[in-house]
Amino acid sequence: MTRTTTAAAPLPLRDAVRGIAPYLEGVRTRWVLGLLSALAAGLVALAIPQVIRLLVNTVFAAPTTPGAPAAEDATASVWWAVGGLALLGAAEALFIWLRRFFILPPAADVENRARIAVYRRLQRLPVAFHDAWPSGQLLSRAQGDLSLLRRWIAFGSVMLVVETVTLVVGVGLLFWLSWPLALVYLAAALPIMWRSYGFRNDFRTASRLSQDQAGDLATTVEESVHGIRVLKAFGRGPHALEGFRGEAQTLQGTEVHKAGVLASFIAFTVSLAEVMLGVALALGVWLVATGQMTVGALAAYFATTAVLARPVEGIGQLLGMTLSAKTAIDRHLEVMRQPVSIASPPGTDPAEEAATGASVGEDPDPAVADAPVDVSALPPSRGGLAFRGARFRHPDTPDDAPDLLAGVDLELVPGETMALVGLTGSGKSTLLQLVPRLRDVTGGVVEVDGVDVRDYPLEELRRRVSIAFEDATLFSDTVRANVLLGAPAAEVADGPDSPAAEALLELALDTAQAGFVADLPQGVDTPIGEEGLSLSGGQRQRLALARAIAARPDVLVLDDPLSALDVRTEEAVTARLREVLAGTTTLIVAHRPSTVALADRVAVLQDGRIADVGTHADLLARSGAYRQIITTDREDAR
Repeated sequence: MTRTTTAAAPLPLRDAVRGIAPYLEGVRTRWVLGLLSALAAGLVALAIPQVIRLLVNTVFAAPTTPGAPAAEDATASVWWAVGGLALLGAAEALFIWLRRFFILPPAADVENRARIAVYRRLQRLPVAFHDAWPSGQLLSRAQGDLSLLRRWIAFGSVMLVVETVTLVVGVGLLFWLSWPLALVYLAAALPIMWRSYGFRNDFRTASRLSQDQAGDLATTVEESVHGIRVLKAFGRGPHALEGFRGEAQTLQGTEVHKAGVLASFIAFTVSLAEVMLGVALALGVWLVATGQMTVGALAAYFATTAVLARPVEGIGQLLGMTLSAKTAIDRHLEVMRQPVSIASPPGTDPAEEAATGASVGEDPDPAVADAPVDVSALPPSRGGLAFRGARFRHPDTPDDAPDLLAGVDLELVPGETMALVGLTGSGKSTLLQLVPRLRDVTGGVVEVDGVDVRDYPLEELRRRVSIAFEDATLFSDTVRANVLLGAPAAEVADGPDSPAAEALLELALDTAQAGFVADLPQGVDTPIGEEGLSLSGGQRQRLALARAIAARPDVLVLDDPLSALDVRTEEAVTARLREVLAGTTTLIVAHRPSTVALADRVAVLQDGRIADVGTHADLLARSGAYRQIITTDREDAR
């Protein structure tokens, strides 16, 4: 099964490089210096055959040749040639070192900027994007693709230019030494150029396919690791292995095909060049025999072709590396150019706008990023929450299908606890996600303290609203770090272990009935592992609830976060919540009658609308839909 996302049309190389231009700010000068150093190394390498030419023509000339040097002069010429070759070799080594010195650090800086930029973008992209994109694809774009980009900037892009220039200059030297032999060498260029066109298309297609398949494979590994308990419990490890083996073999086949395309191109170019050298050897001997060429020139010709053999053989690999890097840039820009559909209103959040930047990957201006959000025009926090004709439909919903939420009208009194009930799939969780703008309404309005949530800076809105999910997600960190993740800045300004932070942590854990933390090996400083899977489901839910409490919100939105708790613990948590968060408006998705009974009022969601609102007792007496929902949930719980 493939999870590869639909690829956008590939960009021309110039446009692709222009797309990552913001990452190159400040490093272009060093890249140019590295390029010049590499060019100098290539030109020095081409100068060595000319020294050999002079040496052969002066030292090994026949004694009867007019002007032939004496034995003493020949010896001196040898030593001069040896010294010259040594200096040229040392200069070439120095220029190669300078190339690495100038280019490697900025190339690593480009990779780092791109990686930070893509992570920032992933944080800002809406939930709908993450629902649609496999995590393995995003991981491969943030890791493997950017590593390939770094290697291309540090080596491939430079050497492609250098070896192209080396070939041009080298062919010019060949014409200077002997134009007939140069024509023989150049005769191989036209077939190679013709073959390069087909190679480019074939390799680009194979490269894109292999990188996408690598992302799919990463997704499979991630899903298997996260679901290892399920695989073991159902004995499906061998089945999962077979599926993984199939994907791995498919990727292997693509990589082998890609290597074959590259190998056939390299074999074609090298073999054609070698055949032409054989022809040139026969012609060169005839030219020397007829006096049309000196022995030194012939020796320099073949020494030059030996120098050119490296770029001739490497040009195919460098072209393949360039095409792979081009694919990596395309894949990177596919993420970076995804629209951020949920953002703060223009001009309300300087930090967010600076982080976004007008160009892909632009780092935020620290002076702007640190600017405080102006909330003076916003009403004071009271905990008001209202849905007025709120509608929502998923983007991929068929046109003839009804909206998931078809006009929800509901108002919560500040400080009250309201339970939201409905049949499975009625849109309860989606309705809750509209409050902190994890999703946006497609019609109507959601208001917090009388203001449309879309008019709040996201930072301010999510300061006022806190949410806890049924599927508790914890991070690979300590209990303390997980619980204080969204704590007010003032509470943790002096550090997560300051007295104020400690007091908040203790209050949140106590409210969520998370006393089990004291029994962990290192207490609140115990690392809880990836996604908290070392804990039970109930323990994870209590820590997630404690995290929502520690945020000290004005509006608390709970998506059935107590489902894994027993009824007695649930009652204790709810009672403690009422005490600690007195004045906090709470909207909770509930399935258990025990949870519903603890709420001030209950809202019934049916057919995309609020069918009824009242106390638990009133609804039991008058609402058949409510009784059906409660009965269904009770049976499901059994």
